[in-house]
Amino acid sequence: MARILSLDVLRGFSLLGILLLNIVSFGLPFAAYMNPTVYGGATGANLGIWYAAMVLWDGKMRAIFSLLFAASFDVFLSRLPEQDQAKIYYRRTVWLIVIGLLHAHLLWSGDILYPYGVIGLLLYPLRKLSAKKLIWAGAAILLLHSFWNLGGAFAMREMQQKGGAEWAQIERLFAPSAKAVAEQIQVHRSGYVDNLLMRTREAYEFEGPMFFQFIFLDVLGMFVLGLGLARSGVFDASRSVRFYATMAAVGFALGVPLNYWAASQWHVTGFRIPEYFQYVASTQDPGRFLVAAGYIGVVMMLVKASVGWFIQPLAAVGRMALSNYLLTSVLLTLYFNGYGLGQFARLERVELYWVVLGMWAINLAWSPLWLRHYLYGPAEWAWRSLTYWQLQPMRRTSAQSNPSPATPLPE
Repeated sequence: MARILSLDVLRGFSLLGILLLNIVSFGLPFAAYMNPTVYGGATGANLGIWYAAMVLWDGKMRAIFSLLFAASFDVFLSRLPEQDQAKIYYRRTVWLIVIGLLHAHLLWSGDILYPYGVIGLLLYPLRKLSAKKLIWAGAAILLLHSFWNLGGAFAMREMQQKGGAEWAQIERLFAPSAKAVAEQIQVHRSGYVDNLLMRTREAYEFEGPMFFQFIFLDVLGMFVLGLGLARSGVFDASRSVRFYATMAAVGFALGVPLNYWAASQWHVTGFRIPEYFQYVASTQDPGRFLVAAGYIGVVMMLVKASVGWFIQPLAAVGRMALSNYLLTSVLLTLYFNGYGLGQFARLERVELYWVVLGMWAINLAWSPLWLRHYLYGPAEWAWRSLTYWQLQPMRRTSAQSNPSPATPLPE
């Protein structure tokens, strides 16, 4: 079955966009990702870029990536004989979990592959549900997640009053002491072994306690919703230009003000922890989905218009999304950590985005060059070989021309 061009373009777009958020976790202490007062600057341009992230990027690109992960589920199963679908799908997903664990512990603890793999195990039983049922179910899960986070605000206030080890752990995540921040910086600027030990502790928190608190409903809701939207033809650019224009206009018109309101409320309350859950976390699911829908609408219109300069490089990045994701972790941990160039916590928040531009240039340059000679990215080839438990062809033959971005990309 031919690849769906629009899925590759959207995947490439969202993968690059995710770095707009992840760069903070690569280059600054963990809590600075959400709380700008922790490190990296909370005034002027630094505060402005924090607002831009909260309104336009935070969770929105990951939402697109999550929606597309589910959308690819149907495409993958359609290539398999029905009697082999369960065996091969579960093998593929278990290997994604393994890749995620290796990535989180050996490279970067902010990994998303492990949660995708674990929650992806739940997708297969949903394969025969209608688009309408999936969309309603996904929306219901995300609504539940919003109420869960709103309840978290009350729980945090109660926890704050009681104090104790549980509240100390929450403070360490959102508002650590200056001493804890200094210790984290020192470790990041140290050698690989020290970083490995810290990374393993952080990865354990993401894979264990934080998984069900913050990640499970978030990802599951987007997966189910994404599967329904895919079956409605939203991601294959088959809907009308008017549909996508309306999608973009409504998404941005509703999502941007909502996200700005939530971020500004948390700002004026002094970035206190309970208020994060009250304003930001409780509105993030509708806010991020609306803005994500806006981006999807714009990208689909550009795909339908065959805007080559836009879709060609992004389609290549999207075809090699796993390879690019892992390459980004390799290069940026080498740039920031002590076993590389040691630039951790040496740049202000706004200065980190020069590094983003450099990483984007690498992703956009090497992906099309690689695909001129090879059928898959190196990580995709390894994952595919493990999935089918057989080495897959890698090099392009003379009979396999370089795929045009304006047509469906051959598998």
